[in-house]
Amino acid sequence: MGLLQDWREYAYGVEIDSPAGKAIWDKYFKEEKAIYEELLASPSDIVTGTVKELSERYNIELRYMVGFLDGINESLKEANPIEEMTEDTIISLDIDLEKLYYNMVEAKADWLYELPAWDSLLSAERRKELYREQKKSGTIVKGKKIGRNDPCPCGSGKKYKKCCGANV
Repeated sequence: MGLLQDWREYAYGVEIDSPAGKAIWDKYFKEEKAIYEELLASPSDIVTGTVKELSERYNIELRYMVGFLDGINESLKEANPIEEMTEDTIISLDIDLEKLYYNMVEAKADWLYELPAWDSLLSAERRKELYREQKKSGTIVKGKKIGRNDPCPCGSGKKYKKCCGANV
């Protein structure tokens, strides 16, 4: 079994509201926050190493490190091969700060997107823009309804009811 599959079975294989599920996720979120605080303290430093080395560097269990890598992967300038990674796979954490902030908002991880480090990394205005962009991306906007006597949108010049609306 691969590392990623092992993590996912471990983390998602229990009911999240059960005592075991709460323990797993409380521990994960605490360790995740500590890693992000360290990464955001010096964002221009690109952290690299094997999965095992990063696990040791951040003093986190290997499976929790795999969970962290799974979570951050979409926020990197170049994704890591997490599907087939082993302990010896070399990982690079070259973070795209705007993508990371956007993805933290999407995940509703306020304990991460409200970290004080963001104040010096992205302007308050830019953070608001990214926040709004993400929130808008999940909003469905219905277009104006076509009335039966309106011109048909196909461009035929006929009324909608006598053209494309007749098929409805």
